[in-house]
Amino acid sequence: MTISRKDVADHFGLRAPTYDNSSSWCTDTDLGELLLDLARPGPQDRVLDVACGTGLVSRLFTGRVAELVGVDLTEGMAEQARPYLDRLVLTAAEDLPFEDDTFDIVVCRQGIQFMDLPAAVEEMVRVVRPGGRVVVVNLCAYDERDSEEYFEILRLRNPVRRHFFLPSGLEELLAKAGCEQTRTRSYVSVEDVDVWSDNGAIEEERREAIREVYRRASPEFRALHAVQEADGRFTDHMLFVLAAGTKPGPVAPAQ
Repeated sequence: MTISRKDVADHFGLRAPTYDNSSSWCTDTDLGELLLDLARPGPQDRVLDVACGTGLVSRLFTGRVAELVGVDLTEGMAEQARPYLDRLVLTAAEDLPFEDDTFDIVVCRQGIQFMDLPAAVEEMVRVVRPGGRVVVVNLCAYDERDSEEYFEILRLRNPVRRHFFLPSGLEELLAKAGCEQTRTRSYVSVEDVDVWSDNGAIEEERREAIREVYRRASPEFRALHAVQEADGRFTDHMLFVLAAGTKPGPVAPAQ
């Protein structure tokens, strides 16, 4: 099945009212601090938040930088981000309406899984200046041992997801798009699966199918994800990978 941009926008339109409470990682300050550590924002920086959603990542940069711009496909999500941004643009990540070398930092958390790749990451690199940083963050399988089961869980929870990643995948995307000095960090988010699957956009049948994957999960999956079960509910330790890269080229002198 081909997943269109409209499919993605419609899905997140359903999720917009409750998105911020749909996962513990959404408002996890430790995960946010790791992102900031890789982005290294300064008071003169221009920052672009790609797939800004409700502004959860944008808020990390509000008041820290010279200009903060957000882009997103879904109006219902993005309007919630507007108070934290200097400018909001409703557009696709694959067609960013900015000149080359416009921003000092480009960030994208949990967005690339819904985008045309590598086109979207290439656009992020295009609009960042030489010496600037691109930071992408996404849930990943731990390795090949859990990937089949975990990707099935992710597919059930989010039917418009287009890409699934192993830990090396994000760094490879940045490198192939032209970034140098790539580096990664990892973070484990503890999620109540019943809360995490109740995202407002899928039917109970899919939520039950997710529970069933956990019930029949392999010993390898259970060990890697440190799965806990109590009273029919599951807790999963989900892996985030944060990857950052620097755009090569001559760096303009500070004004």
